[in-house]
Amino acid sequence: MSGAAWDAVDGYIVDHLLGDDAVLDAALAANAAAGLPQIDVSPAQGKMLHLFARMVGARRILEIGTLGGYSTIWLARALPEGGRVVTLEIDPHHAAVAGDNIARAGLGDRVEIRVGAALQSLEAMIAQGEAPFDLVFVDADKENCVPYVRAAMALARPGTTIVVDNVVREGEVLDPASTDSRVHGVRALFDMIASEPRLSATAVQTVGAKKWDGFVLAVVETI
Repeated sequence: MSGAAWDAVDGYIVDHLLGDDAVLDAALAANAAAGLPQIDVSPAQGKMLHLFARMVGARRILEIGTLGGYSTIWLARALPEGGRVVTLEIDPHHAAVAGDNIARAGLGDRVEIRVGAALQSLEAMIAQGEAPFDLVFVDADKENCVPYVRAAMALARPGTTIVVDNVVREGEVLDPASTDSRVHGVRALFDMIASEPRLSATAVQTVGAKKWDGFVLAVVETI
């Protein structure tokens, strides 16, 4: 099957299972107008994250990598009354666009955007003894996949779900000689998870509007 066919199937999924969503469409349009890179999750993937959050009964969600807030909106919509998304973004411009998108979605009271290097934010959260999160979505620079997941575990409880996006990279994850630092980051993540008894994990390949990629899905067994 070609990339065009993958796109068509994604369109079929959206038409039949998701439908139109003016708020999310507006967020993507605002992101494009503001010059943000078009690397948001697809609508089908956003709905998957939403369902994951609902399935685990998440009340506290940590997102590493906000971009324009598209996935943040999907996650925040899954929260019950009093729930909270803490999302980390290094770029102040991206964070400002995300804040506007989230406010327009009527979710400003559920989302806190923390601006700065994610590793520094995470270190501060751990040092301050921040309450554990029920779901963690990692969608930031791949070079730091391992420290991001290590920090997520430090901010977790038994049963916390961790999702890491973009770990197949058009199959380049198989290439130990790759010159792409992002590939080395996700390969290091697979090695880390394989040797980490506190995590139970798998990875799923995906094709569609975002081409050929995949995500890691892990559950924290013990802390």
